[in-house]
Amino acid sequence: MSERKDLELIASLVPPGSRVLDLGCGRGELLAHLRDHRQCSGYGIEIDDANVLACTERGVNVIQLNLEEGLAIFEDQSFDVVLQLDTLQHLRNTESMLRETARVGRIGIVSFPNFAHWPNRLRVMSGRMPVTKALPYEWYNTPNIRVGTYADFEVLARKNGLQVLDSFGIRQGRPVRLRPNLLASVAVFKFTRG
Repeated sequence: MSERKDLELIASLVPPGSRVLDLGCGRGELLAHLRDHRQCSGYGIEIDDANVLACTERGVNVIQLNLEEGLAIFEDQSFDVVLQLDTLQHLRNTESMLRETARVGRIGIVSFPNFAHWPNRLRVMSGRMPVTKALPYEWYNTPNIRVGTYADFEVLARKNGLQVLDSFGIRQGRPVRLRPNLLASVAVFKFTRG
C-alpha cells in the first residue's frame, strides 16, 4: 500500500497535461498513472528488456537507452517534467545526469533512498549496513553504486545551480516535512534550473 501512496505523492507534483520523460521508468507504472489520472503524455527511458516489454504491454511509450550515455537525443526544455525516481543511486554519472535532467525538462523531480534515515543510522552504528524497504539489498548484491542523504542532495542542487521548488521525505507512504533527513526513508526534490 505505501508504494502506491509514494507513487501518488510524486504524481501529485506533476502538473496535469504535462509532457513527461521518466528516466529509469521500470515497468511504466508511474507513466501509466500520469496518463490515466493526470492526462500527461511522454516517454519512459529504460534499459532492462523485461521492463521495456512491460511498458509496451501497458501502453507506455518507452525508449530503450542506457542513461550512462546521457540524454543527447533530446533538445533543451523538450519536456515539462523529467522524472528520476529511484535512479540516481544506480548511475556512475550522477551529477551530469542531474544537469541533463534540468536541461531537458522545465521541471525535474528526483527521489532516492535517504541513507540518513534514523533506522539506517542505528544499523551502521551497530557495525552493519542497513537492509530496509527503501534499501532492500545486502551490501554485496546491491545495484546501488552510491548512497546519499536528503541533506547531501540539497548541497548537490546548490552546487549545480538548481533551484529547489519543493522537497520532502516519504515514510510509509506519507510525506515528511519536519526533519526529513532524519525521519524519512525516501527523499523527494522538485527543482528547476536556477
